[in-house]
Amino acid sequence: MRIIISPAKQMRVDTDSFLCTELPVFMEKTEILKNWISSRTYDQQKALWACNDKIARQNSERFAEMDLGKNLTPALLAYDGIQYTYMAPAVFEDGQFDYVQEHLRILSGFYGVVKPMDGVVPYRLEMQAKAAVAGHKNLYEFWGDDLYREAMDDSRVLINLASKEYSKCIEKYLQPEDRYITCIFGEPEGGKIVQKGVYAKMARGEMVRFMAGIHAEEPEQIKGFSWSGYRFDDGRSSDTEYVFIRTEIPGKTKHRL
Repeated sequence: MRIIISPAKQMRVDTDSFLCTELPVFMEKTEILKNWISSRTYDQQKALWACNDKIARQNSERFAEMDLGKNLTPALLAYDGIQYTYMAPAVFEDGQFDYVQEHLRILSGFYGVVKPMDGVVPYRLEMQAKAAVAGHKNLYEFWGDDLYREAMDDSRVLINLASKEYSKCIEKYLQPEDRYITCIFGEPEGGKIVQKGVYAKMARGEMVRFMAGIHAEEPEQIKGFSWSGYRFDDGRSSDTEYVFIRTEIPGKTKHRL
């Protein structure tokens, strides 16, 4: 069983806490992307990243000086977003690191697929960026089925904790024998289940930590997730969607870290 998550836009450098075990698997394609971005003008780079001047200049400098083999940070510590904060890898126990290294895969517009302890450098490149690279019209076409093939293992079971921007890289190539389960973290509003961005990201991170804590090997085990007020809703769930509903008031839930 494998788990897929999205990267974070913000990144940090930590070359001291843990040693990187290896480089991401698609380094040749990453090198192509690095060279293509580096060859763009500043205005073209800023348009590609769709960000303000401060962020654009920071990342333009990063790409100008980038060495994909030096000053590497393990991916699980490099991404600095809400999901990763609530995953709390800095306080993982040894067995949890082993679990995520085997089961967790981070999808990336720049690296393709990244294992938690792969060494990465700070970059900015969202999967939906308008990057016409190497004769391809965008990054979805550039990566093709690479992400699907690398993320899927022999079990043919994939737990989707990624955003739509990244999960669509996988969904297009699913085969009839695959079992693909998307976890939905929502709240009942007006007769519908609504996912709220920040809370969903928090829950996705906690779900990874929960699975690592119990060393989950079967989808059935993740139905026991009950952190931050969420509970599995069997009536709203299906074979392809596991729905977790939060009914407790934010700020009054017992949060586990």
